[in-house]
Amino acid sequence: VQLQASGGGSVQAGGSLRLSCAASGRTPATYALGWFRQAPGKEREFVASFRWTGATTYFADSVKGRFTISRDNAKSTVYLQMNSLKPEDTAVYYCALQSSNYGGTLSHEYDYWGQGTLVTVSS
Repeated sequence: VQLQASGGGSVQAGGSLRLSCAASGRTPATYALGWFRQAPGKEREFVASFRWTGATTYFADSVKGRFTISRDNAKSTVYLQMNSLKPEDTAVYYCALQSSNYGGTLSHEYDYWGQGTLVTVSS
């Protein structure tokens, strides 16, 4: 399984960005995709998850109401739409795949990881 994350960039506070995570290769029949982020000097933290079967989403409290998830079935791609961005959202964002339809919040629950994409929000 390969994951390709993209869409990072620099934006001013209040702005928006959309991250993409494309899964390829031998993806499991059922799986969940998660987004995590790691700011400089901080531990990696959960942002959001998406259960491919059922399209259930779950968001960390810090992003709830500002971030949403959507998918493109044909492209096996999940999008993380980030609105009302704040400087504290600045981090490297990673997408990860979990070989079940659970969509947990812990990084060790995920089996495959993409490369990170940097999001910088200036005040």
